[in-house]
Amino acid sequence: MCGFVGFTNYINNSNIVLENMMNKIIHRGPDSGGTYIDDGIALGFRRLSIIDLAQGDQPILNEDGSKVLLFNGEIYNFQSIREKLIAAGHKFKTKTDSEVLLHGYEEYGKNLLNMLRGMFAFVIWDKNTKELFGARDFFGIKPLYYSLSGKSFLFGSEIKSFLPHPHFKKEMNEDALENYLTFQYSPCNETFFKNVFKLPAAHCFTYKDGNLKIERYWEIKFEADEKPDLDSWVNKISDIFHNSVEAHKIADVEVGSFLSSGVDSSYVAAIADVDKTFTVGFGNDEKYNEIGWAKDFSKAIGKANTSKVITPEEYWSSLSKIQYHMDEPLADPAAVALYFVCNLASQKLKVVLSGEGADEIFGGYNVYSEPDGTFYDKLPRGIKRGIGAAAGKLPAHRGVNFFIRKGKDLEERFIGNAYMFPPEERKKLLKIKTNAPDPTEITKPFYDKVKNKDDVTKMQYLDLHMWMTGDILLKADKMSMANSLELRVPFLDKEVMAVAEKIPRRYRVTHKEQTDADTKYITKYAMRLAAKKDTPPQTAKTAAKKKLGFPVPIRVWLKEDKYYNIVKEMFESDAAKKFFDTKLLLKMLDDHKNGKNTNEKTDNSRKIWTVYIFLVWYDRFFEHGKPVHPAMSVQ
Repeated sequence: MCGFVGFTNYINNSNIVLENMMNKIIHRGPDSGGTYIDDGIALGFRRLSIIDLAQGDQPILNEDGSKVLLFNGEIYNFQSIREKLIAAGHKFKTKTDSEVLLHGYEEYGKNLLNMLRGMFAFVIWDKNTKELFGARDFFGIKPLYYSLSGKSFLFGSEIKSFLPHPHFKKEMNEDALENYLTFQYSPCNETFFKNVFKLPAAHCFTYKDGNLKIERYWEIKFEADEKPDLDSWVNKISDIFHNSVEAHKIADVEVGSFLSSGVDSSYVAAIADVDKTFTVGFGNDEKYNEIGWAKDFSKAIGKANTSKVITPEEYWSSLSKIQYHMDEPLADPAAVALYFVCNLASQKLKVVLSGEGADEIFGGYNVYSEPDGTFYDKLPRGIKRGIGAAAGKLPAHRGVNFFIRKGKDLEERFIGNAYMFPPEERKKLLKIKTNAPDPTEITKPFYDKVKNKDDVTKMQYLDLHMWMTGDILLKADKMSMANSLELRVPFLDKEVMAVAEKIPRRYRVTHKEQTDADTKYITKYAMRLAAKKDTPPQTAKTAAKKKLGFPVPIRVWLKEDKYYNIVKEMFESDAAKKFFDTKLLLKMLDDHKNGKNTNEKTDNSRKIWTVYIFLVWYDRFFEHGKPVHPAMSVQ
């Protein structure tokens, strides 16, 4: 696990520039660093030692020095590929998974990618042809950014590594702001920085002579197999998940596990049989604190649990630092909780397992139960659309919103798990004019690929390609690496996906009143039964527990004078006045504090938070380089 940076074209003092770029991401690899500079290329690497601790430094060269590799991630089936390459005549200098990529590319070219099992972002420079090849893993677990800056092609694990390069011009992409206000993350391949892009998941590229070619090498294909019964699917899930967890435990250092009260992390922790689990929470309310659940579960499986209660002061003072590590603004409140649990784990080990991805591939989000979940859903489409149109003319109300939402086709109303500002609201709020597309234009390419599938499958497919990569995996990588911790996600395994994409909808999401003798649940149905089968009887109730994630009491804090005033000050700042109608912002904030929106379905706390987090990010990267509030620490 590590981070890397690089650029093409020779510049003056390239060694100094490269060193400064590497220093920007030293948190990703504090154990060691390495460089390779030659005519036409400069490559830099920061290492967090996990496999072959003594000999695993990068960049790595092949036998004749004609190809050079930078790699971030883990290849879990590298040993079997290594055996094939040795049989083909390749000579290995190390026992690392990194070197398998280098020789594998020599032997198989880009066909190597579909042979891999793991998480990865890597580049390979061909000294003879002056061609750069790069790839990102199947799900987008590991990041890879690039920029065409003047005569240089820049690439790396984090955007901030580009800042010291003399050809890089730091400019904000205002189009990204408008999209962000709707999605709560940056949903497109273009980023908040002009001329900086994300390589999409499951894509590779070649760069030569100023020409960049990007192509997809792997696809998720939901094709339900209706033949096996429920028990068969439960056993299939159990078998492949055991296999994946064992693969994800490969390391030359100790491996631990995150643990909440939910089924995903509980399943991982129980199967992995690690010695240490880690949990964080807020206050004493079970609604925001899962520590009690986690400790009971850890005790049941005979493992030690380390926990921490995050104070409001700790949470708020970390925001600037966290948005710095994110590179782009992310308004998911759970990112901060993830930062603290990563920090907690990093004090005792280097590698943890986590439950990300289970909801997307097995159908776990509560919103997936919406299609056909009520009698109203069974009405003819024309009637629902007519009622929805009429409801849209009425004053906003929780009941009215139901009919408006149900009156729209899925493709019109569902953009993922978060929907903050609708297009008409963000236009009113923004003072700047952008060329940002409508949210449905961004989601349409994904919906087009599953246009003949059921609504649940469509939602899963969209979330797998947008929400999971743009939010879930972004914060997983950035928050773990901010603490020099490797986070592995055994649910997001190519072989697990091969099983999940064949499970019939009725075994992913069901509307049966009673789904099990002891527990009632409708989402992630088959996977929950597999977890119940594989975990101790006394802890099976986790399989039935409603999904919480990392619940954070944002809506409560914003009613308190201290935190209300912090946000108000930011909403009155020059940066806020530059981008937003601050009168609307302040009204939204005051209405929330004064109790105008009293329930979780109608309050605007998440909208307030989305704007506030952008301003925190903007202040860090484009204004002061530090927080405006003294209470916020900068590291």
